[in-house]
Amino acid sequence: MQPTFVLVHGAFSNSFAFAPLQAELGLLGHRSVAVDLPGHGFGATYTRAYQTPQDPAGLAAVPGAIKGVTLADNAAHLIGILERAKRNGPVILVSHSRGGMTATAAANARPDLIDRIVYVSAWCPVDLDAGDYYAEPEMASVDTASLALALAGNPGELGLLRFNFRTADPDALAAFKAAFLADGTDEEFLALLNTFQPDENLDVGTSADRARAGTWGGIPKTYVRLAGDTSLPLALQDRLIREGNALTPDNPYDVRTLEGSHLKWLVDPAPAARLLGELAALPG
Repeated sequence: MQPTFVLVHGAFSNSFAFAPLQAELGLLGHRSVAVDLPGHGFGATYTRAYQTPQDPAGLAAVPGAIKGVTLADNAAHLIGILERAKRNGPVILVSHSRGGMTATAAANARPDLIDRIVYVSAWCPVDLDAGDYYAEPEMASVDTASLALALAGNPGELGLLRFNFRTADPDALAAFKAAFLADGTDEEFLALLNTFQPDENLDVGTSADRARAGTWGGIPKTYVRLAGDTSLPLALQDRLIREGNALTPDNPYDVRTLEGSHLKWLVDPAPAARLLGELAALPG
């Protein structure tokens, strides 16, 4: 039976980012569903202070709908979609970046709903909690300070992360481009940046949300490395692969590699669509 690809976005993103990939998958004859996690897509908060001319003080203070959303909420929402997709046949769960944590939590809870889990340069914590990896050598090249140039408001007071992706600050824009789409044109970068939403939830889970051998570990799994990724560096991707393989040595990752940065595979999706098509033909 033809599988359904269920696509889970990363931080500050939404289902809209997958439209070009879904078009390519559809032209190859594949069925796909792009997920909006709670507080994302049309559930996101866009305040008038975010419009032009911007009101920085208002942007830093206005409440956001994503406040209080947890990783458990994301996983529960995803599980509901997986249950519906599973009625139509096999399900291939594809996650990107921070979406990997939601995919892992869902796989821990309901492995019966997933026929293959695919991480595209995505987080799948095994030995450490997600936030703790930032203190590890593999993440030493990530310049979190420069990305914070566009931070809007105090996360502790807002109860969420808020970035001004509509900033005109050249240093902030350069930092975003270097982190997300260094191999894209300026026009591609700005077009992509305008699909981002300003708010993201704070909860990235605990040790209870790491991959579990007894549930997650029984699902066939693929890790797609993004060779030019500077946001989630290749060294960290490879570490996550090693940790996952050590957790389930009898069910190691099927490892693939795409060239390009953290978001290039979404801007130029044809290679990724072909790769996913190959995975659809693999045995479960």
